[in-house]
Amino acid sequence: MKTLRDTKIGQTVKVKKLHGEGAVKRRIMDMGITKGVEIYVRKVAPLGDPVELTVRGYELSLRKADAEMVEVE
Repeated sequence: MKTLRDTKIGQTVKVKKLHGEGAVKRRIMDMGITKGVEIYVRKVAPLGDPVELTVRGYELSLRKADAEMVEVE
């Protein structure tokens, strides 16, 4: 299983499934990360956290712990 956390800088991936539950999953979905949406990984902060993404035309920063819950292809 490949997650958003494993995705390299400059890659565009498609969301396959969201893991996690309750408030965390809801927050990720509220940010626009839902099944079938494309995500472009812009950059990773110097210490590796957070990851900067482009989702649905806007920029978003996501912690690695949250990025791990997003399964991609």
